[in-house]
Amino acid sequence: MNAKRILIAEAAVLGGAALALLIAEFPGIVREVRLWRMVGFRPGPRNRLRAKHA
Repeated sequence: MNAKRILIAEAAVLGGAALALLIAEFPGIVREVRLWRMVGFRPGPRNRLRAKHA
């Protein structure tokens, strides 16, 4: 085997491992996004939440 084939094989293994990890963690990511939405977490100015209640 030459070096290029070894690098391609390593990239394929690492890509597959990253994809497997993402698939395994996907339910937890969805749960976290739902929690953020319930709490009202949005990027931007922080005082916007207080302005609603004032």
